[in-house]
Amino acid sequence: MTRTSLAPPNANTPTDRPGVDETLILRLAEVVEQLANRQAAADLELRCFTPAQAAEILGKNENWVLEAIYEGRIPYTRVGKSPRLTAAHIRQIQAQGECLPNKYAKPVAA
Repeated sequence: MTRTSLAPPNANTPTDRPGVDETLILRLAEVVEQLANRQAAADLELRCFTPAQAAEILGKNENWVLEAIYEGRIPYTRVGKSPRLTAAHIRQIQAQGECLPNKYAKPVAA
């Protein structure tokens, strides 16, 4: 076995597999990647985050998250004795802080 036998074929060399469509292989790779991403999103929905991890996602510090949990200002769940936040809880916290513009506010100049 030599280095040249391991190298990928160049454009001038015919492929060893006749009938294999390169676009089909690329499309198959895209579909496999989409399935992997979908699985990762499903895992993220089921995951519980520690207050430190949730604080990083929210852009706050861990102390803010813990105080908000103990004061009952944000939703959370308990796994055993430990407070945890799900992705749904984090989305709800973000929605609680949303401020919409006043209907009488001047429009922003484009």
